[in-house]
Amino acid sequence: MLFLKLFRESFIFAFDALRQNRTRTFLSLLGITIGIFTIITVFAAVDTFRGNLQTSVDKLGSKTVYIQKWPWGGFGDYPWWKYMQRPNANLRDFEALKGRLTTAEAISFEVGLSNRTLKYKSNSIEGARVSAASQDYNKTFNFDLSEGRYFTENESNSGSPVCIIGADLADGLFPNQTATGKEIKVLGRRVQVIGVFAREGEDLLGVSSDNTLLLPLNFARNLVDVESDRYGPQITVRGKDKYSVDDVESELRGVMRSIRRIRPTDDDNFALNKTTILSGQLDQLFGIVNVAGWIIGGFSILVGGFGIANIMFVSVKERTNIIGIQKSLGAKNYFILMQFLFEAIVLCLIGGMIGLGVVYLATLVATYGFDLKIVLDKGNIIRGISISVIIGIISGFWPAFSAARLDPVEAIRSK
Repeated sequence: MLFLKLFRESFIFAFDALRQNRTRTFLSLLGITIGIFTIITVFAAVDTFRGNLQTSVDKLGSKTVYIQKWPWGGFGDYPWWKYMQRPNANLRDFEALKGRLTTAEAISFEVGLSNRTLKYKSNSIEGARVSAASQDYNKTFNFDLSEGRYFTENESNSGSPVCIIGADLADGLFPNQTATGKEIKVLGRRVQVIGVFAREGEDLLGVSSDNTLLLPLNFARNLVDVESDRYGPQITVRGKDKYSVDDVESELRGVMRSIRRIRPTDDDNFALNKTTILSGQLDQLFGIVNVAGWIIGGFSILVGGFGIANIMFVSVKERTNIIGIQKSLGAKNYFILMQFLFEAIVLCLIGGMIGLGVVYLATLVATYGFDLKIVLDKGNIIRGISISVIIGIISGFWPAFSAARLDPVEAIRSK
């Protein structure tokens, strides 16, 4: 009952302060509002982009390791020119790995044949991403088909002139038509469309099959040198569910060193890339952004906190005789302290709620005005309210403590 009474009186005093001193209160709350708005906006934007990027990273597979020439994590202390001397992932490595890995669920060899022009009758598309992959590509990479089917083993082994195309390519070449069964021209050859990738949309990492044409590796190797550095050859290994990605990586490193006959004292001449490398880099990047948000918003909150403290000192001075009367009627020191402390918290909560309201409006504008979805989740709302309460406690404690220590006789005599 005491808590509810204090809470009710604090709200009454807080709103009375707002009504009587609108300009002073508005300027003081402005700092809290701007601070909460800045911090929560940064956190909401970071959480949204982190989620979108993580979704893109997850497409690459959490149990997947990529054998490539260049590492994803940077050069470190290893000279860049040594990376230039490394051999590319090649078909000999691929064939040797297939028979020696025990932790792998599937393994595929992939190349990107750069941007090419596709033609179907009078329709053509420029800049299509043409890739080629071995049979188990559908097991090492996550994708769905909206129509048609994947390559059969016989088509992959014999290098049949067949392909799977992305949704954007299907719409551009075959408007209002079924794509499967049609023949298109690519790399100077005619190939039959046997499937269409389900539409994914462009994500933040550019990982999308919408503008991609996929060929069987054995068909592509008759047209280009699939081991050439210009096509970025890579071997993709997806581990079995019962093994961790570190187990898969450890076995891969040992087998690859054996295949390439690397001496124990020599460095690896290949890179083993995995999604945890990207996730770690994203965490570092967003950690810096979060710190920047705290610093920028912290200055605004600091100014707002001093403003709230100023309001509370003025409020104590204006109500000194009331405090004396309350004490003479038996009010305890903690009652006076809690009364003013709650008032400071309520004032900060008002500023914080206004800041959260502005953030919410900003998310609506971004979502419906710019088609950029930013989510204000429960965690950020709780964070904003918590910061407001903490600032209220810090800003209001000393004024409240000063009010609680007033002598009742002196307080009543004051004007």
